[in-house]
Amino acid sequence: MYYRYSKKWADLFKNDPMMITVETGHYIKGMHNLLTANFDLRNFKQFDKYLARFERFTFSKPANQHDNFRMQAFVYLTSAKINQHLMKGTFGDGLKLVPSIEKGLEEFDMYIDRHRVLVIQYKTALLYFGNGNYELSIDYLQKIINGPVDMRIDLQCYARLLHLMAHFEMGNDAIIESLIKSVFRFMSRMENLTVVEEEMFKFLRNNVYESAEKLKPGLKKLLQSIKQFETNRFETRAFSYIDIISWVESKVYGKKMSVIIHEKYMQSRHR
Repeated sequence: MYYRYSKKWADLFKNDPMMITVETGHYIKGMHNLLTANFDLRNFKQFDKYLARFERFTFSKPANQHDNFRMQAFVYLTSAKINQHLMKGTFGDGLKLVPSIEKGLEEFDMYIDRHRVLVIQYKTALLYFGNGNYELSIDYLQKIINGPVDMRIDLQCYARLLHLMAHFEMGNDAIIESLIKSVFRFMSRMENLTVVEEEMFKFLRNNVYESAEKLKPGLKKLLQSIKQFETNRFETRAFSYIDIISWVESKVYGKKMSVIIHEKYMQSRHR
């Protein structure tokens, strides 16, 4: 339904282009919603089409008529471009965006609300993590973890989960136990957990005292319990934060996470 009504929103402007100049802010938000809906549903072809349309718009006169529209266009285009690389597994290419992202965050520092900055920082951390740059991923995650915890409990939770996974990848067994407890504490504060999140929650609770090496058999069991939900459209929230299934598969099958995600992307293109 989110996708359906986002498309109706964007189509209003497509059918009456003059209104883009009149209601520029609503057009920007409408395109952002449509891109997000396609990302959540992994509609690859549609996502690419709307991203190209939105990027062309960012160079138009309406998008640049004042700083607020320029800021909104920057935030939403940045988020969409990172999402595109997260869907395709092209993390290395996505990292090429980081210098321009940092420049934009600095330029619009007075206008961007804290929530938007947190989201961009988290998505940047995902790119570094997916590319195997775990230390740099942790640097970005620390900005979220050490920030105000009264904002976006879900984002705080997933930042801690990704932080745990990064240390797991680096083999830092000495701190795994304390990190699991931190994730456990934040996940317990989240409401309406999806099935995948609940399974991850159980996994952490049952393995809180295990070392990274001993967690591997548990990861295989976790994969068996959550793999079935990969194409379930009611489980999209978990994958919009981090593709847990692909990461678990990377541990079980001994492949890079980027390779597994890209293989899935290529398979979907030929369906």
